[in-house]
Amino acid sequence: MTKQGFYFNMAACIGCRTCQIACKDKNDLAVGDTFRRLEDYEVGEFPSATVYHYSRTCNHCENPACVQVCPNSAMYISEEDGTVLHDDEKCIGCQYCVKACPYGVPTYIESLQLTHKCDGCLALRNAGESPACVASCPMRALEFGPFDELKSRHPDAVRDIAMLPSSSETEPCTLIGPRPVAVDSAGSEIWF
Repeated sequence: MTKQGFYFNMAACIGCRTCQIACKDKNDLAVGDTFRRLEDYEVGEFPSATVYHYSRTCNHCENPACVQVCPNSAMYISEEDGTVLHDDEKCIGCQYCVKACPYGVPTYIESLQLTHKCDGCLALRNAGESPACVASCPMRALEFGPFDELKSRHPDAVRDIAMLPSSSETEPCTLIGPRPVAVDSAGSEIWF
């Protein structure tokens, strides 16, 4: 199995939210439901304040908390590519995965009474295409592929930045090309 993952180039991201919109559109999500969420953080104070953006989705962790707590094995690790997937037929809507994920990724969809999450656009990938978020990014700030290859291509990338939980909790398969300010300070999330 070749473990798959994401790379996010924080320096290239302009905060346009195209990745978030493409994900919502591809997954036909209702208002309020998201599998990818762009977050904005402000660090410092006037006149030397700065902003950085973080595009958050499932990290397809090596040791996913959502899989560990699922009582029905609805959350599982794909034997084919190591991504963390969800089986609607097994999901009982208990939301244990929602509460367990330190990244706040699984989404409980009230109208279905089921939990859903990013699957790395499995159907698109099976058709030889990139995930919707990756394909839509105008700045090419997102990549998806074999995690070892991403690590080789981006040797300076990190798994830990100040506003995220420690990567030691779940070993996320998301690499970040960080802005230095994001490594040093969590900042305050800006709400629009």
